[in-house]
Amino acid sequence: MVMAPMSRVRAAGGGLATPSMATYYAQRATAGLIVSEGVHPNEVGQSNPGTPGLHTDEQVAAWRPVTAAVHTNGGRIFAQIMHGGRVSHPDTTGMLPVGPSAVPAVGEVFTPTGPQPVPTPRALETAEVPEQARSYAEAARRAVVAGFDGVELHGANGYLISQ
Repeated sequence: MVMAPMSRVRAAGGGLATPSMATYYAQRATAGLIVSEGVHPNEVGQSNPGTPGLHTDEQVAAWRPVTAAVHTNGGRIFAQIMHGGRVSHPDTTGMLPVGPSAVPAVGEVFTPTGPQPVPTPRALETAEVPEQARSYAEAARRAVVAGFDGVELHGANGYLISQ
């Protein structure tokens, strides 16, 4: 049995996993494999407020109690690495979203103050693309250090990989 990822926007400031996240995932651990909510690989990749990251040592440390709680209850957990790309907002990250081109997503995006129109992203320069790819690799490495059993790359719904 696999539990699919669901955005919960329950992380603390700085993209830190919380005790309530450990409880939530531990309660579902006996089903088998859990795929976490989307976890951003770098700051500009955060799509929604309250989402966790895996790009700092503090975030790794905050995930350890979550993965330990899942393992204690007999489950396995994968980190879903998700870069929001153009599906983000400066009100959430403090930065203009990035994408392969300066073409905005359609509609609105959730921000700390509620839904807002999606802004036009900054087009990544060709030289910036390898750094974005490295952020996924580094997040995967950090996931292992944090106790995750594997990773899943989110490549749908208009996020960076699917753009």
